[in-house]
Amino acid sequence: MRESRTLRLATRGSDLALRQASAVEDRLADRRTEVELVAVETHGDQLREELIHRLGKTGAFVRAVDERVLDGDCDAAVHSMKDVPTEFPDELVVAGVPKRAPPHDVLITPDGGSIADLPEGAVVGTSSLRRTAQLLAERPDIEVESLRGNVDTRIEKLLAPSRQREHERRMEAEESGEEGESDEAFDRTVEEWFDDLTEIERRALGRDWTTEYDAIVLAEAGLERIGLLPHVAYERLPVSRFVPAPGQGALAVTALDGEFAAHVHERVNHPRTRVETTAERTILETLGGGCVAPVGIHATMRGEFVHATVRVLSRDGTEEVSASRDLPVGDHAEAARTFAEVLAERGADDLIEAARVHDEEEREAKRADEGEDEQEAPR
Repeated sequence: MRESRTLRLATRGSDLALRQASAVEDRLADRRTEVELVAVETHGDQLREELIHRLGKTGAFVRAVDERVLDGDCDAAVHSMKDVPTEFPDELVVAGVPKRAPPHDVLITPDGGSIADLPEGAVVGTSSLRRTAQLLAERPDIEVESLRGNVDTRIEKLLAPSRQREHERRMEAEESGEEGESDEAFDRTVEEWFDDLTEIERRALGRDWTTEYDAIVLAEAGLERIGLLPHVAYERLPVSRFVPAPGQGALAVTALDGEFAAHVHERVNHPRTRVETTAERTILETLGGGCVAPVGIHATMRGEFVHATVRVLSRDGTEEVSASRDLPVGDHAEAARTFAEVLAERGADDLIEAARVHDEEEREAKRADEGEDEQEAPR
């Protein structure tokens, strides 16, 4: 471990990433050691309008952060586990895996309701291939529209239309002197109504929007970590059907292999979470799905076994290969690899290859469009 009493932790600069890194900071700091967080902008952060699966096969939110560790500028890096590629530089190790937050996805609506309550043709926002396929498999009648941005930005985009319309109706009623007479909901002044809004609802009143969403899907862990979960109307989606991304809800602390990595492991690592996420990532690595295919993998320890559920779908949710299996804890990595090989033989490989071809076709089309734009541009 370095002689310096200040440890530098690299992290993305979003509010969520900084909160996640702060949790690791608390575990590493003590009376003799200070910890400094170093915010790093990543490739994924720079291309804000790109769909996540088009940011490169893997590591769009990871590489730049880990490079600060490889360069010796930082001692370790903190990532969302689901963003970490299954293959990364040989010099680095996942030194610590803290205790996992809830791995579930949640459906958030402006005023409450479940996925079954959504009207036919409802617009649901997500930029995740996995969530898109699982939503369409559950509700083929809905429309899934792209949605990017930080967690709070996405929620503001969801709430903006309904809250802005409500504000306008109340303003019109108050200006005409009709509040309280024709609508029981208007028994308060606009100012009183505004005072009762949550902070994120108030921000939504000033948010520009182009798409009106009936619902959006986000990770419960992210909402919990930034303190928004109590302030939104949500339904927790069952992991049996809405199988999370491998490592969802977990963090990974990467460091150079050596004495400091061992120190991080001792102070940060949560053995159960380590076993569960190792099983998930081993299955993903064996299947080779990366971020180009809709793949959900979730593992949870149950006594002497790790119960693993895998769901691989076509992009439109019409085809799938899914199964669950109990893996022995003592040999969970090898058992996970064998499980993945069985799924591949059952057709998961075909679905992943089809997704990969589709991804390449999208990239080629995008490059062609960009080439046409360059040719047509005035010189």
